Amino acid sequence: MDAVKPRLIEGRGTPESRWQAWFAQRRPAQVSMDDLLDGRRRAVIVAPHPDDEILGCAGLLHRCAERGMPCLIVSVTDGGASHPDSTLWPPQRLERERVQESTQALALLAPQAQVLRLGLPDGHIAEHAAQLLQRLEQLLQPSDALLCTWREDGHPDHEATGQACATAARNTGCRLFELPIWAWHWAEPGDARVPWHRAAAIALAPQELALKRKALSCFRSQLLPDPSTGRDAVLPSWATQRLLRPFEVVFL
Repeated sequence: MDAVKPRLIEGRGTPESRWQAWFAQRRPAQVSMDDLLDGRRRAVIVAPHPDDEILGCAGLLHRCAERGMPCLIVSVTDGGASHPDSTLWPPQRLERERVQESTQALALLAPQAQVLRLGLPDGHIAEHAAQLLQRLEQLLQPSDALLCTWREDGHPDHEATGQACATAARNTGCRLFELPIWAWHWAEPGDARVPWHRAAAIALAPQELALKRKALSCFRSQLLPDPSTGRDAVLPSWATQRLLRPFEVVFL
């Protein structure tokens, strides 16, 4: 039996041009918002870091808000570990900045959304999985639509968050929707490690995609290089291309 390749986030990953060529032939089945949210009364988006709620489902979030559906954003960490050894962005300053960036982006997409910040340590969600699960089970209701990062997304915090959400969904009876974010980096078209049979696409209108792009532009700390360390942006343009498509993908 062939060994399963690890889910590594390194280099530039799979170019968006390869994904687009594949999607031209095999785009996931499109689903309507009515079918997706059938019977759901509230959208709960659980983001490991400030910006994951935008990268994964800005269009979905905005559409829920436009429908008058209550929206709750659960921000698991404040994202203080994205710039190690930086003098421009020491952790406490970075956390304040990323929270502000998220607030600005959400004001564009879902200004009435509630935001709950759990303050768990960035990079260490797995070590606090029991605490996260307990908090989620206190918050969730059976009629919720729970959106979170995919439990096999490749980033440890994304995976720990996804695992906690999957368990919480089972225990509370809410409906789980998983969002691939870094998977588009390490996976390849047709990759056997990805559950394509569970994938559904929600088409975004041009104005919705433009709004997602504008919301993403709020995250300047992640989009610009760090001159104090010489490192490139956390989210260079070749990475954001994979998340600014005219559709968003969820695993059902």
